[in-house]
Amino acid sequence: MDLSDQVLIERTVKRQDRHAYSQLVRRYQSRLRQALRTLCNGDDALADDMAQEAFIKAYKALAGFKGQAQFFTWLYQIARNQLMSHYRKKLPQPDSEIVDKISRHTAFEGGCELTRRDLQRAMRELSAAQREALHLTYHLGHSNEEAARLMQVPVGTVKSHVLRGKAKLKTLLQDWQGNLTHEAR
Repeated sequence: MDLSDQVLIERTVKRQDRHAYSQLVRRYQSRLRQALRTLCNGDDALADDMAQEAFIKAYKALAGFKGQAQFFTWLYQIARNQLMSHYRKKLPQPDSEIVDKISRHTAFEGGCELTRRDLQRAMRELSAAQREALHLTYHLGHSNEEAARLMQVPVGTVKSHVLRGKAKLKTLLQDWQGNLTHEAR
């Protein structure tokens, strides 16, 4: 029988039960690593390091977890903040290109290589906030409310980013499709 996240968290905090926390790690490690790989632009080693650090930080801060969000949402926010700090430390000055890479959607399941490259190129045309909102809601399957908590913005802002991002992608991809059709003639 699988225990709920809440039960595992309580056992970890109240009983110092490391086995309970290891169950949470096993439950969410693949999902967190996948999300971080996308945010790390395919750098698997960095994603794995960030996931490990996020689990360690989460363990240390678990007593402060209020349960207002799902455990994974809270964990993802820790990992995202950790990654942002990592990039900030590496750069002498903030560089919008690196921040953009964090939010870039680089994985597209299905479709041909040309479609994947077109989508990646089109995603780079979006603002970082639009990319992140689309990544969280479509690629990772979060609700608008969960994405808003993760991005630390109001729900309406997430909805706006998603709608504007989708509209811009549609326009860009239609334009490119039109160009391919004309080039083929």
